[in-house]
Amino acid sequence: MKRVLLFLSFALCVSLNAKAFAERNYLQKAISYEDLKKSLVLNQKWVTFPDYQDREGWDAMTGKYKEAIIKHGEGYLDYEWKILKAMDYIAYETTGERNTIEFTLDANNRAISGLLAAELAEGKGRFIPQLINGLFHTCEMTSWVLSAHLVNLSYSRRSLPEKGDNTLDLPQGAMSHMFAWAYYFLHEEFDKIQPEISRRLYQEIKHRELDSYLTRDDFNWLGFDMTGRNYLNNWTPYCNTNALFTFMLLENDPERLAQGIWKSMRSMDQYLNYSNGDGGLDEGPLYWTLAAGRTFEYLNGLYMITGGAVSLFDVPQIRNMCEAIVRSTIGFEWAVNFADAPPRLDVGAATVYRFGKAVGSELAMGFAVQLNKFDPASHSNPSSQFLQFIEDLRIAKEIEESTLQYTPASYTWYPETEQHNMSSPEGIFLAAKGSHNGQSHNHNDIGSFNLYIDNYPVIIDMGQPTYTAQTFGKDRYSIWMMQSNYHNLPRINGTAQMNGAEYKASDVVTRPGFFSVNIAGAYPEQAKVNKWVRSYSLQGKSVKISDQFSLAEAVEAPQIMFMTWGEVKKSSDGVIDIETGGRKARLKYDSNALDATVETIVLEDPRLAGAWADKVYRIVLTAKRNQISGKFNYTITKL
Repeated sequence: MKRVLLFLSFALCVSLNAKAFAERNYLQKAISYEDLKKSLVLNQKWVTFPDYQDREGWDAMTGKYKEAIIKHGEGYLDYEWKILKAMDYIAYETTGERNTIEFTLDANNRAISGLLAAELAEGKGRFIPQLINGLFHTCEMTSWVLSAHLVNLSYSRRSLPEKGDNTLDLPQGAMSHMFAWAYYFLHEEFDKIQPEISRRLYQEIKHRELDSYLTRDDFNWLGFDMTGRNYLNNWTPYCNTNALFTFMLLENDPERLAQGIWKSMRSMDQYLNYSNGDGGLDEGPLYWTLAAGRTFEYLNGLYMITGGAVSLFDVPQIRNMCEAIVRSTIGFEWAVNFADAPPRLDVGAATVYRFGKAVGSELAMGFAVQLNKFDPASHSNPSSQFLQFIEDLRIAKEIEESTLQYTPASYTWYPETEQHNMSSPEGIFLAAKGSHNGQSHNHNDIGSFNLYIDNYPVIIDMGQPTYTAQTFGKDRYSIWMMQSNYHNLPRINGTAQMNGAEYKASDVVTRPGFFSVNIAGAYPEQAKVNKWVRSYSLQGKSVKISDQFSLAEAVEAPQIMFMTWGEVKKSSDGVIDIETGGRKARLKYDSNALDATVETIVLEDPRLAGAWADKVYRIVLTAKRNQISGKFNYTITKL
């Protein structure tokens, strides 16, 4: 890598809290419907993977991973296909529990993908009978949709599926897509055993995906009716990518194929219209693969099916989406986990590399090469994202042999997402945010920050809990880790931030080494706050933080929260020492103005406990007097 560019060099020092609702309509402007029909590559001639019978081709594809793929598939030869029980579906309505359905369906899908990959790698028919068992077992299911999604998307609005259900959701689309690849590669082999297998498989995919996609416009993720909504999220690229490839693999009626693709283009235009042009991760880094990564797969598929007539890979917004995960990664293990996201990086190096290659980003490609060396990708364990598996497999050798290097940017600013990242040569990385509290997967966290020392989190964001019905229901913000009181923020007059797009940041100032934001607008009227400016200044081994405020009325003494983990102790008045992961930091505050307490929070949620161990700590600095205006200063220093 010759150099690292500062992201969006034209970024203003002062943000206006803009949200991109631009009617860009990139795809519909790229080609008309009539020209689209003329450009389509029909009858699967766009596929560049080897045919099933091409053993030399598959040997070259699988390379050194061939035996591992086969061995992985052998683990499913005696797999007992799991049944999704009626009461497991109903549990979502009675208790809010959704994991049994999700984990059971995922286990079956992983078995199917493992068997399919192993058969393509070996080519001897050894895995086909068990693969047929899994596919036919799944075809017998009433629905492929999760209980949590049936409640919101099905005609019945109940968690138990009705016969004939044609709801479209995330796993249902991924299954249709994966099963379409199984049909494409192996339907002739299935026919040798029993023609009904292929016929049934095709009919189920046609009913559950192709026909439903063409006839139903009522799914909100399509984006055709944005009444009462201010965003689209990962559902749109994820579901449209699955639909696009399922049409590409199974639909040989040119008119229906064109209709399905054009509809997906209209929907994806809505997603890109309603997405931030800066590519920022407003849903959190967990969703990069499902949002930006799926956008790449979609655009790549569209490029293939149109013979290159439609391409958006030179559009800056697409490049920004690609690079966002790179710029929000610390080392190669952690990621800035604002919103619903775990703190550890969860992204495939090959997907980042392929995306970077498509948009011409050496930054992304170099990052992917180095990430793959730090955490080598497994190319023997496919998931229901079968296209990603075989595409990643195909490019694995190129990544392994690449000499591209990667140097992180020292400053990144996302002017629409309002996320500020900065680092120092002394090993400090700080991420802070503005924006509003009405984002997808939102936490009430305007003005909060994460601090990393030597690529390790010290001041933290709790991130993503285990999902239940409550997580996306009316009581979402009764969950403690969604609240500003459990982010690195003040509680003003005993009041926390509120959720909703109207609760937003203002007066955002950003430049290398400095970030400030007025967070008063994130609090409801009862906070009685006129102005509260939170600022961060990075100087070598230290971050200086200040809160300057004025209140309409001083009802209750302000409190300042800092979330951390590891070992925490008050060393003396005005000093709290933190040690975690072998990193040591010291928090200093004015003990004449503030009292400090350290609260222990035992983590009972398994997802949070898996991320942060069994407990975390909340440092609470409480003002000694109830004042209407003032300024508090704190310094966090690497020891």
